[in-house]
Amino acid sequence: MSLPFFVYGTLRPGERNHGLFLRGRTQSEEPGLLAGAVLYEGPGYPYAVEEPGGTVRGELVTAVPEAYGELLVALDRLEEYTPGDPQNLYERVEREVVREADGAAVRAWVYVAAPSVAARLRARAKRIEGGDWPARCPGLS
Repeated sequence: MSLPFFVYGTLRPGERNHGLFLRGRTQSEEPGLLAGAVLYEGPGYPYAVEEPGGTVRGELVTAVPEAYGELLVALDRLEEYTPGDPQNLYERVEREVVREADGAAVRAWVYVAAPSVAARLRARAKRIEGGDWPARCPGLS
C-alpha cells in the first residue's frame, strides 16, 4: 500500500532536506497534525517520540505514484531505518495524521524515535514546545 508520509523536521518545506529528497517526487504537500507524539531536539534534526497528549506539526506528503518506491527507499536511508534492525534510530510506523485543511484523518508513514532512542531523549534531551520544528528558533533551520 502506498501511504503518504508525515514529515516534521528537515524534510518540511524550507528545511535543508526538502529539496534534496522531495522536489519533483511529490503530488501534494499539506499541513497536518500528528496526535500522541512530542518532538525532541536531536543533533541538527528532531525526533518524534510517541507520548499521549502531545501534538506534532508537519506536512502530509503524497508521492507521485511512479516515484513512490524510490522515495520510500531514499527516506528509509535518510532516517537510517532498516526493518527489524535493533540499531535503528527511527522506526517507520503507520499512524493517523489529521489534515489541517479539512480535518480529515489520513493513514501515513511516520518516522518516530526507536524505543531505546526515545528513552534517552526523555531522560536527557530538550523537548520542542509546541511540536513545531521550524518554529523552535527562527532562522536556525
